[in-house]
Amino acid sequence: MRRIIAGLWLLLFVCTAVMGQGQKYTLSGTIKDANTGEDLMMAYAVVVGQAGVGTTSNEYGFYALKLPTGTYDIQFSYIGYEPIVKTVKLTKNQSINIRLSPAVKQMEEVVISAEREDANVTQNNAGAVYLSPKSMKDLPTFGGETDIVKAIQTTAGVKPAGDGSAGYYVRGGGLDQNLVLLDEAPVYNPSHLLGFFSVFNSDALKGATMYKGATMPEYGGRTASVMDIRMKDGNNQNFSGSGGIGTIASRLTLEGPIVKDKGSFIISGRRTYVDMFLGLSDRFDGSSLYFYDLNMKANYQVSSKDRVFVSGYFGRDKFGFDDAMGIDWGNATGTLRWNHIFSGQLFSNTSLVFSDYQYGVSMGSGEESVGLESVIRDFNLKQDFSLNLHPNHDLKFGANVIQHTIQPGNVVAGAESGVNSTKAEEKYGYESAFYIQHEAKVGSKWQLNYGLRYSMFHQVGAGNQYTYDASGNVTSKKYFESGEVMAFHGGFEPRFMGTYLINDQSSLKMGLNRNYQYMHMLTNSTSSSPTDTWVMSSNNIKPQIADQISLGYFRNFSNNMYEFSTEVYYKEMQNVIDYKDGADVFHNEHLEGDLAYGDGKAYGIEFMFKKTQGRFTGWASYTLSRSLRQIDGINRGEWYASRQDRIHDFSLVGAYKLNDKFTVSGNYMFYTGDAVTFPTGRQIIDGKVVPVYSDRNSYRMPNYRRLDLSLTKIIKKTPKFESSWNISLYNTFGTENAYTISFRPSEDDPQVTEAVQVALFRWVPSFTYNFKF
Repeated sequence: MRRIIAGLWLLLFVCTAVMGQGQKYTLSGTIKDANTGEDLMMAYAVVVGQAGVGTTSNEYGFYALKLPTGTYDIQFSYIGYEPIVKTVKLTKNQSINIRLSPAVKQMEEVVISAEREDANVTQNNAGAVYLSPKSMKDLPTFGGETDIVKAIQTTAGVKPAGDGSAGYYVRGGGLDQNLVLLDEAPVYNPSHLLGFFSVFNSDALKGATMYKGATMPEYGGRTASVMDIRMKDGNNQNFSGSGGIGTIASRLTLEGPIVKDKGSFIISGRRTYVDMFLGLSDRFDGSSLYFYDLNMKANYQVSSKDRVFVSGYFGRDKFGFDDAMGIDWGNATGTLRWNHIFSGQLFSNTSLVFSDYQYGVSMGSGEESVGLESVIRDFNLKQDFSLNLHPNHDLKFGANVIQHTIQPGNVVAGAESGVNSTKAEEKYGYESAFYIQHEAKVGSKWQLNYGLRYSMFHQVGAGNQYTYDASGNVTSKKYFESGEVMAFHGGFEPRFMGTYLINDQSSLKMGLNRNYQYMHMLTNSTSSSPTDTWVMSSNNIKPQIADQISLGYFRNFSNNMYEFSTEVYYKEMQNVIDYKDGADVFHNEHLEGDLAYGDGKAYGIEFMFKKTQGRFTGWASYTLSRSLRQIDGINRGEWYASRQDRIHDFSLVGAYKLNDKFTVSGNYMFYTGDAVTFPTGRQIIDGKVVPVYSDRNSYRMPNYRRLDLSLTKIIKKTPKFESSWNISLYNTFGTENAYTISFRPSEDDPQVTEAVQVALFRWVPSFTYNFKF
């Protein structure tokens, strides 16, 4: 490890030392949409005639280029917009703000990428995927809207968790090993409506970037992936709106200027009324199921160097089953940001972030009810800097500290339930880190992005600290006062990403990274609905550590109309967590004593083929992979499949423009069933039937198959108003994919145990009228 760190710092010194000599000046500014004033992130500012000399705008549309004295033609471009070339005589530091206008394209020229057309090959982004709502407008919909998270789940290496969840598995990692950020705020549960919707309303989103390979040093806290989702800033030119009225959900988005050219706002809300469709399944007859959410954001240009943003999200789901059981959960986030330009070279972003996730489950009603409530709450202070050193060298550095509070589960019981209400002990921790990263272009062939992150975690009081023996029995107990350090963990996290351009059409990309994770979700690995519990690292629970290496080949064909990529990866994991056999997973004060720890590994190969232009666009992805665990006390210490071990995963996504009014689209998914633990027999103990279980995760759920189709017709399209309708059919063939499999004595012969499979919905049709003004 010391050699790796020393090598990274040596490389940083060498690259910064090779900067050219002589007088240089900085060209900087912002790149925005001319019609709405929306910041364009990942837009290009390139010196014409000088291969590889250029930069991209950051999340706030800010760009900076440091060049020697001279006259340059600078081309500013963003896919889907008309490029602009500016002639600049650079004899001093200059600021030029750019406004790009959307391009008017013919039907056969439509593309589905939000990046430059050869970004698949040229960008240094091994294992990264970027999507924007505009790039997905013709993709299959459910309830009349395209889900940005669902779209990313159809790409190689990202596997949906299945019906009932909007979660996903990335390169052998668990659901909790994915960091999901909405305007920098973590979202602990991204699901709406038993997974049919994600919590992200695409009408309010600017774009999303998924990092599944080499994660940038500015991100941390999870070992599998990062999904960085950004809200729109709002139209600072004119008041506008969009929305949809459908049979399953309706939504409305309004945006406009606070002060034209200086500030804007956006507010977007959704509400479902899917309860009427629950009758399609006998399992949910008489039940209630709905969600609502609200996105809000505002920004204001205080001065030429200062800009402030405030954004928030609130959403809630409610599910009731015949008044006998209820589940509700919700996320709330808030972000306050301040952008400051110290100079044309140095850009600063300061963020204060809040996140709250609440989950509750109840049984019974009235005075006989029993419920369990849990809460995760974060406050995060984050400071990031970006420094343009040279046209081919950029430096980023920063730090952050997060206060975590976990309320693991309060029991709320009615007076006649026979259960006592109890309040669980809250857990407190501080997660902090600082990082530095260097982006460099070396010659015309190499692009490098490398850096170092150091993270640490302090579990603090007030609270009790327990130690346990091998059997899970308490051996000692110690009380810590408020703020007193109970446990400490930390370590260095080196990161590296490199791209070698073989030629104009192909490249090789490589990634290396180490990640620490201090927050963990414990999931019961059975086929029934899991009891999920969040815990933080402690004296017993060590941070999970993942080391990953990946190598990929990327190739474009036919003037970038077709894109192909394949990546192989190998990941080793330390301190992975699982329940011991027979663990008590429900409201267990000594849950840490029922946990087992060990190692993990994941490896695989991913293939992606995409068509980006023409009447037919879409992609096909296939992943062949394994995800394994080895933990003392489980399966005799032998390697076993993790729950997310899916050997085969295939997705096919496509859209075909029949003419300038009609578009038909669809997606097909197939994947190997999750690894599960099933009972293999039973025995009688004290007159009760007790199941005998198989080795951990030695069985499989049935394979998953689903086809979704949708048809969209444009009714009216003018510069001031657009309208269309959409018909979609989820699960077109009515495949009964298993949501749960449970076991019970047969009604005909109690001596025989029978398996009962439950599917959520066989098919779900929807009709939606969409509009924009």
